[in-house]
Amino acid sequence: MPAGRRLLVLDGAPGRWLPPGWEVVPQCGGGLDRRLADAFAHAARLAPAAPALLVGMDTPQLDAATLAEPLSAARRPGTDAWYGPAADGGFWALGLARPTPQLAARLLHDVPMSTPDTGAALLRRLAEAGLDVHRLPELRDVDTVDDARKVAAEAPGSRFAARLRSLDSAPEVAS
Repeated sequence: MPAGRRLLVLDGAPGRWLPPGWEVVPQCGGGLDRRLADAFAHAARLAPAAPALLVGMDTPQLDAATLAEPLSAARRPGTDAWYGPAADGGFWALGLARPTPQLAARLLHDVPMSTPDTGAALLRRLAEAGLDVHRLPELRDVDTVDDARKVAAEAPGSRFAARLRSLDSAPEVAS
């Protein structure tokens, strides 16, 4: 997916798995609400005039085609935010056309995370901020083994599905 900058907010040091072209900044402490807001603050400091899209790392079935059209330059005018709902009531993506640390804090601080109402609470915050939100497709994020199996079935040719199959066939974890 074309991007002007690729930023990974990471707790720890990157390994050889990190592809070239990614900038790494340390993840702040605190709850997930604070860490997500801080990720947007990093993005705003590094590229003040650029939109930022935060994508969770637990949606391995996500592909560039899912994001290419809704985030294209032709579709951006008039859009203030992008929201990707997760099947469990959370969200897998949040984007801001003009991120600032203040806006990110207003949207994310004290939103209860990892609950069936997380997405609804975030959508309320986006509406209260008067933002025009483009909804992305609903995806399942991987929080449980059952989620992993469902995601692997949705993307059977993916590396994720192959790795899960290899784990499922290992004698010590086969069910």
